[in-house]
Amino acid sequence: MQVTLSAADQAFCRDVRAFIAAHLPADIAHKVDQDQILVKDDYLRWQQILGRQGWLAYTWPAEQGGPGWSVVQQYLFDAICAEMNCPPIVPFGTRMVGPVIQAYGTPEQKERFIGPILQSTHWWCQGYSEPMAGSDLAALKTRADDRGDHYLVNGQKIWTSWAHYADWMFCLVRTSRDERPQQGITFLLLDMKSPGIEVRPITSLDGTHSLNAIFFNDVRVPKENRVGDEGRGWSYAKFLLSHERLDNASVGFAKRLLRKLKKVARSSPQGATPLIEDPAFRMKLVEVEVRLLALDLRVLQMLGEMAAGGKPGPAVSGLKVRGTELCQRLLELLMEASGYYALPYQKSLILGSGQEEPVGPEFAATAAARYLNRRAMSIFGGTTEVQKNIMAKAVLGLG
Repeated sequence: MQVTLSAADQAFCRDVRAFIAAHLPADIAHKVDQDQILVKDDYLRWQQILGRQGWLAYTWPAEQGGPGWSVVQQYLFDAICAEMNCPPIVPFGTRMVGPVIQAYGTPEQKERFIGPILQSTHWWCQGYSEPMAGSDLAALKTRADDRGDHYLVNGQKIWTSWAHYADWMFCLVRTSRDERPQQGITFLLLDMKSPGIEVRPITSLDGTHSLNAIFFNDVRVPKENRVGDEGRGWSYAKFLLSHERLDNASVGFAKRLLRKLKKVARSSPQGATPLIEDPAFRMKLVEVEVRLLALDLRVLQMLGEMAAGGKPGPAVSGLKVRGTELCQRLLELLMEASGYYALPYQKSLILGSGQEEPVGPEFAATAAARYLNRRAMSIFGGTTEVQKNIMAKAVLGLG
């Protein structure tokens, strides 16, 4: 499968590159290039630049406030952003709750929420996983009791990314236990400033904070913040997750890692022989590049099917699994290339917050932190084991 760009698409690429070169803040690009931790201001500065350009919700049609790009243009934009060290667009607004509100929300909800999503003035987080309900969302226990004009929410969510930054949460809650588990779930929008919400930080293996545990104690949620019908949240969640897992193929991130790995392999820190001259390492590099090319083409093929009116089916789980495996393999190879220089824990270099000198090559200073942090890819967005079960049953017809 080959992609031939039209003259219009080639011009589109030139325009995107020129815009990024002129508007991406240099300090943010440096942090992305060095695999340093981004903070809220880094994300918001770039996303609001894209919002003013009308490009933040780049997968949205023009009638919904997006640029109305073709599938190929969306693919090209994502690839160019990764290549030019743009921060990833935080997906909770534009790629997750925004499409759900567009599809199932009331006119009042669209009026209230879509504009801030498009301009990145509201930060959203996702309230799905619970201590005993991760990939098996139907087991969730957080409940919302009907109190007339509002719900009273009690329970807990966990592994909630960026909740300490969030203004709003889209949340799955249980409103009934009388039917099958999937039929008693409702989709709510929670103001994170509401009384009764407690956000507790979870420190990751790399010593950084992006995950949280959330506790709800008699949180009052107006019924006007319910999306769609009560008890139909499972359907809305499946709509959202099908798009999330396509995003979680992580092709742009993998391409950036591959470019970095090639650069590292060609370097010769302190006069050492470049790794690219080692046949065994070169074989590993070729293998992972071929697998990434195959994933890239499959994602593009699936996007083409969606553009023709198709919907992401259960096969999208395979893209999530393969993307996870490739990113983790690339990070393993960066660790291998770093050797003993990956051992020192230099937090200021990981956070990009100081002038500390790296112990060894600059690329090695964040290698261990990124490797440890991205072990979570096997879990978030649906664990690898559960995605394989989905493919076995729904794609291969087993069991």
